[in-house]
Amino acid sequence: MITKAISVPYLNLGLQHKNIKADILRSIEAILDNGQFILGEETQRFEKSFAEIAGTKYALGVANGTDALFLSLMALGIGKGDEVITAPNSFLASASSIAIAGATPVFADVLSDFNLDPEKVEKAITPKTKAIIAVHLTGRPAPLDELKAIATKHNLHLIEDCAQAVGATYKGKPVGSYGTTGCFSLHPLKNLAACGDGGVITTNDEKIYKHLLLARNHGLKNRDECSFWSFNSRLDNLQAAILNVKLNELSAWTSRRREIAGLYQAGLKGLDLIVPADKDYERAVYHTFIIQSSKRDALKQYLADCNIDTKVHYPVAIHQQEAAQYLGYKKGDFPVTEHQTNSILSLPIFPELTNEQVNYVAASIRNFFKVLK
Repeated sequence: MITKAISVPYLNLGLQHKNIKADILRSIEAILDNGQFILGEETQRFEKSFAEIAGTKYALGVANGTDALFLSLMALGIGKGDEVITAPNSFLASASSIAIAGATPVFADVLSDFNLDPEKVEKAITPKTKAIIAVHLTGRPAPLDELKAIATKHNLHLIEDCAQAVGATYKGKPVGSYGTTGCFSLHPLKNLAACGDGGVITTNDEKIYKHLLLARNHGLKNRDECSFWSFNSRLDNLQAAILNVKLNELSAWTSRRREIAGLYQAGLKGLDLIVPADKDYERAVYHTFIIQSSKRDALKQYLADCNIDTKVHYPVAIHQQEAAQYLGYKKGDFPVTEHQTNSILSLPIFPELTNEQVNYVAASIRNFFKVLK
């Protein structure tokens, strides 16, 4: 029973820095003093630490998560005339990176946990297919064994879009270590967040790694010689310094997210909702905690009236975006995805939430369903 109304924001980025602000400021001051703003020691240290987290031989920082996907596709020689299969329910960058590389995004429907349906993926393969981009949406690992088996069977690359899933594991292995490359975002909203944009590519392939080292820096093999035309997509040393401070907190932040998810799972049990939960062989990191309800819009408004902020990730599927109309998809092509756009609701989940706030959200949702009766 709700005894008092409290306020629950969807996110409060300022709280994340409260206890580490002094360490961050010292790191920034050191960069200002030494003048290493691009590809310096802090970036190298971050890359080494990140590779350990991802369980890969190599990791390299880039400007953002979209560039991580785009540069991966370019490194694999994927472009005009090629097709890449991905999910239609992700953030649009999963598909736009394919299009920007010159290839054609091809969509396959998803499972109830929002991740690619391997059966639908295999049916979408054509002679033009060159890769699968598996999105670990909400911080829950996609079905990597099945997707990797399909990729191997059809001689395709598997690229992992890990933008929401840093630290997640599948059958004991970190995401980002299964595919040819793993692509991570360090956007301020992510579980491991820069104070600005940033991204990481992981790989176990030395040849791809060496190519990407040049590709993120104009294709330059040294200051004066260029091996191939490429882009400027470097992780700022300043952001790397901030991230090195935050890496010390990532494990605790992840544990807290999982703790909050557990409180929601217990508090919402028995309601007419689909509530996310880990499978036995996965460790999700709950970048978002998305419930599904046939009464989504009414529930969202009710929670707003209770001073609880919620979001919808994402209300318009990628294949229904104006930018994707040239691909020729129509309503009904991906029924699971389209149903989910009308039922999904993201509840507040960030490490600084108090148990009181989380329990208030759960109690408010329970009260909503009581009022309906």
